[in-house]
Amino acid sequence: MKIISSIDELRDQLRGQLRTAFVPTMGNLHEGHLSLMRLARKHGDPVVASIFVNRLQFGPNEDFDKYPRTFQADVEKLEKEGVYVLFAPTEKDLYPEPQEYRVRPPDDLGNILEGEFRPGFFTGVTTVVLKLFSCVQPRVAVFGKKDYQQLMIVRNMARQFALPTEIIAAETYRADDGLALSSRNGYLSEQERAEAPELYRLLNEVAAEVRAGHLDMFELERHAVAKLAARGWKPDYISIRKRADLQPPSAGDLAQGAPLVVLAAAKLGTTRLIDNLEI
Repeated sequence: MKIISSIDELRDQLRGQLRTAFVPTMGNLHEGHLSLMRLARKHGDPVVASIFVNRLQFGPNEDFDKYPRTFQADVEKLEKEGVYVLFAPTEKDLYPEPQEYRVRPPDDLGNILEGEFRPGFFTGVTTVVLKLFSCVQPRVAVFGKKDYQQLMIVRNMARQFALPTEIIAAETYRADDGLALSSRNGYLSEQERAEAPELYRLLNEVAAEVRAGHLDMFELERHAVAKLAARGWKPDYISIRKRADLQPPSAGDLAQGAPLVVLAAAKLGTTRLIDNLEI
């Protein structure tokens, strides 16, 4: 596996490759990330991964400085997965001058749910993803469904900019107890880790209520938030939305059986966890 930090060197290395499959990451890789590499290999060749902790998507009071960085362990994992190139730019490599041009998602998608609680987050995500796509020029790129809203925003961006990159969605990789794998899970204490699967269990409970014909979405959401809070969590939201656009479903949408997804974000101790479940 070649480890490259320079954009020019990366382009030289990939020149002539027409089926590149790309997996962007922020490092601290776990089995969920590695499953993305395996899915990428099914859709293209060679497989290119990136590791870059993107300052633009962190708010002023978020965990940029303490975000876990495990570069050497990450390299060993990617080598075992047969990744061809690891693009690991420094901030100076990727942002040689201040990134004054930004990509801002539309408000009706970028400022709801995660965007409401993390202002500017998706502008940081779309800006770095577009720049990484420009560097790698992949035929396909793989993103996990755990970050459901991010996946939708990146897919819409690729379509509206007519990028020659197909966005592949990967199912959320879970531990045996149901917890969605995340780099931030490492922040959890032993007691918090034992409690953390409750979020996914609650999403399943909400989904079961919807499938059973419960049509009062607001009541389902309110009840789920209250249950989580009673266990000591600090919920930001538990929300039932249409998969098509992440807007709340109308009575007509529900009557017509519009595909839904329930999304959640909540703090357990000092660790903020997100998850979702398609209904």
